[in-house]
Formats: sequence, structure tokens, C-alpha cells
Amino acid sequence: MPPTTNTFASAHRQYVQSLYKRRLKNSLDWTIRRDIWRAKAMAIRAEFERNRDVKDPRQLAQIFEQAEAKLAAWKHPDPYIAPTAPGGTKWERNLPPPTENPYAHDEPTQYEPRSWNPFR
Repeated sequence: MPPTTNTFASAHRQYVQSLYKRRLKNSLDWTIRRDIWRAKAMAIRAEFERNRDVKDPRQLAQIFEQAEAKLAAWKHPDPYIAPTAPGGTKWERNLPPPTENPYAHDEPTQYEPRSWNPFR
């Protein structure tokens, strides 16, 4: 096989995998309970399997366009974000304390001598 065909095949495979993953994730945003979501996931897989043997580039482009349009139409307005992921409810909630000296403030004024220590 020429290298361009192999490159096209790998790029095509990655695109289809990405599209499949995005469809699954989007359907999971609408239904959080996995036992209910499983039926929807199987329907999405069956839809992808139906188009598995399509080789015509024009027909593939049309299928991809329809799939992207369906994905955009069903996009959730408030998708589920894992709590500890960026943008989640617990993201950066418990940051570690600063490591610099917490008592180092401004330079002493004329009324505060440099050697002043309140704990003597």
C-alpha cells in the first residue's frame, strides 16, 4: 500500500474514534445513571457499526457531517464535569499553603525598629 493510504486510514480511524467518544460523553452528560445510559451507548455503537463498511469518501463525508450536526444539536448546555477536573466544584479548593514567610510584610516604618521582636 502507498503511505498516503495508510496515513489516511490512521487519520480516519482517529477521527471516528474521537467522534464516537464525544457522542458517548455527550449522552452521558444527559443521563448520569450508568444503568440507564448503557442502552443509549449500545444504540450509538450500533449506529457506528452500521456505517463500518462504507468506503466511498463522499458518502463518508456526508455521514460525518450528519454525525457532527447531531452531536451539535444534542450538546448539553451544562455538561457534567468531574469535581476535581479543571472547572469542577472542587478544583483548587484546598490549595497548599504558601511557602514564603507569612509574617514578612512591608518594610518597617520609622516607628518600628528592625530589631523589634514582640516575643522577647
